Parts: sequence; structure tokens; C-alpha cells
Amino acid sequence: MAYREPVNIKTLLVIYNFSMVYLSAYMFYEFTASSWLANYSLLCQPVDYSENPLAMRMARVCWWFYFSKVIELTDTMFFILRKKNNQLTFLHVYHHGTMIFNWWAGVKYVAGGQSFLIGLINSFVHVVMYMYYGLAALGPQMQKYLWWKRYLTSLQLLQFFIVTIHTAFNLYANCDFPDSMNMVVLGYSLSLIALFSNFYYQSYLSQKTKMT
Repeated sequence: MAYREPVNIKTLLVIYNFSMVYLSAYMFYEFTASSWLANYSLLCQPVDYSENPLAMRMARVCWWFYFSKVIELTDTMFFILRKKNNQLTFLHVYHHGTMIFNWWAGVKYVAGGQSFLIGLINSFVHVVMYMYYGLAALGPQMQKYLWWKRYLTSLQLLQFFIVTIHTAFNLYANCDFPDSMNMVVLGYSLSLIALFSNFYYQSYLSQKTKMT
């Protein structure tokens, strides 16, 4: 795209973002229903490796969650096609590039159990996030309704804090869930807290400081 004009993909963006809202809502429902019906514990939940229908249902939604991370690579393609290079930040590339590998391992080794909470919360956050992007893609006339972008970033940060606390508790609890996975999740969530906190500061707090 270095020597090309930005591509107008407005219609494609609207369809894509609202499709992702639907997919995220579906996954949120499946994570909720599967864990609720199986009487999941928030504090200690081992993985059910049997072919029990509820265990298979949880494994399926975990796979869809992993596959959604593959689909989300399209976000980067859209930035490139529209020449929105300012949005191709280290945070964006790091987050999208690593989630695929993390959840490939998650689906292969721990499709369910404690890891369900990550998919549950992240699916909910992505319903809100892609709703924002979908509305923004409709055009400039929607900007007056999108004042809540700052709170979207706060919601993203909140999910990482919840996952960090949940994982740290489980790491030191006597629970039949792989400590190796908990350590990876803990380290990864801490890195995202650092990166998203920096983004929040640079986007909302430093600008305000300069103005005052």
C-alpha cells in the first residue's frame, strides 16, 4: 500500500464489525451456558477431558474463541488497506499476534476448566468493542454517539485485572489445573495491563495534562 491510495471499504467494515458482534455474543452465551449447566466453580475448575456433552460443548466454544482470534487478524489487514498506519502499534501487533498461539495451546491442552473465564469476559468485551467499531464505520455522523471510547479502554483494562487476580489465586490454590498454563496466563495478562495502561495514559491523561 506504500504507493497506493487508501481503499474505501466502508460497507465491508460495517458488515465485518457487526458480524463480529454477533460471533462474540454467541461465544459469550455459550461460555455462560456451558459453565452454568456444568456447575463450574469460579475459584477452582479442572478441565473435563471426557466426552460428556457439556464438556464437548465447552470445548467447541473454546475452539470458536481460538478461531475468532484468527478472524481478528483481518483488523490488521483493514488498517493496512485504509493506510491507518497510526493504528498499527506495538500493542495491536503484540496482542493480535500472540492471542492465536496462546489459545491454540489453550484449546489443545485446557479446553475448559479455569480458562473458560478468559473467553467469557473477553467475548463480552468484544461485543462492546466491535459495536463501537461498527458504529464508527457508519460514518462521521455517528461520532457524537461514540463519546464512550475511553470507557471501552477502561473495560479492556478491567478484564485483564480480573483475569490476573483469578489466575494468581488459582496458581497458589490447591486446584487440579496446570500451573504452567496459569503462569503463562498470569505473565501475559500482566504484560497487557502494562501496555493498555500506557495506551490509556497516552490517549487520555497525557493530552489532558498538556492542555492544563
